[in-house]
Amino acid sequence: MIRSARLAISAVVALAAVVVVWFALQAYPIFATSHSTVIVHVHSGETISAIASDLHANGVIGSPLAFRISAMLEGNPTAVPGSYQFKRGSSFSTVRAVLNGAPNVLTVSVRPGLTVLEVAQTLSNDLSGSWGSTFLAATEQIAAKSGWTTQSNLDGLIGTGSYLIAPGTTPHQLATTMFKRFEHQAKASGVTLATTLDGLSAYEIIIAASIVEKEGYFPVNMPKVGRVILNRLAVHQALQMDSTVLYALHQDGGRVTPAMLKIKTPYNTYLHAGLIPSPVCVPSATALRSLLHAPIGTWRYFVVIDKAGHEAFSTTYAGQIQNERLARSRGL
Repeated sequence: MIRSARLAISAVVALAAVVVVWFALQAYPIFATSHSTVIVHVHSGETISAIASDLHANGVIGSPLAFRISAMLEGNPTAVPGSYQFKRGSSFSTVRAVLNGAPNVLTVSVRPGLTVLEVAQTLSNDLSGSWGSTFLAATEQIAAKSGWTTQSNLDGLIGTGSYLIAPGTTPHQLATTMFKRFEHQAKASGVTLATTLDGLSAYEIIIAASIVEKEGYFPVNMPKVGRVILNRLAVHQALQMDSTVLYALHQDGGRVTPAMLKIKTPYNTYLHAGLIPSPVCVPSATALRSLLHAPIGTWRYFVVIDKAGHEAFSTTYAGQIQNERLARSRGL
């Protein structure tokens, strides 16, 4: 009996020792083979179990169970919703320190219609120091070497979507990633450096598509807006697009006044025929395809005719006047 009891106690002690060693190795993974970085997203309302599973799936921790036990012993980390960068094979204390701080990865969204300057302003607001201005300078360097333009202007040449700025990310790296994504997205829409359309170069296609983006606004309008632009360019008629004037003034939307129409700038398409020197914004895939596959038609004019944003198109100026009257009758 005594010997059996001793054996049982020894077995329990041995098992406890194994558990302690196992837990210690999970909490302090001294044999971890990889310490590369990975980004884990914490969602609103997510439980510690779900977070532990995500950390395990991304190789940050070895055992979700051990991490949950640690959380029970020391309390759950704060884990504010957001994105966090971790090193794979991190200790529990390191993981807890990261989760108890604010999210250390910033998400920046680039949507169609934005300019590089607007993106830089967002970065200046969200990040400390000279991040925004350094990013802007990086875009100028990339633009000049891009092969798309000889100008130091990356407008229209950055990809849409979300970008993650992790600790250690530099403004130049972000700008490079945005440009590379643009080239991938443009190619998917049918535009490469070798693409031409009705005498337009690849860069001029991007310029025209950016105007389609601003002037069409809604996808339903964009194909015919693309045709209007191509029709006017074909006969060297001034485009007369408000968005180009507003771009020169660093304004996004709003009414163009008679005084604005007199401003001497190559972006004033009321004073100058042909295309402007650079895109006015990031064009969407829809805007690009609307230009590349613009429907056959003789339209040269358009105007918004209802508060839902629908546009009416006409071939003659008389038709445009009639559509403008319709718009005014609807309070536009």
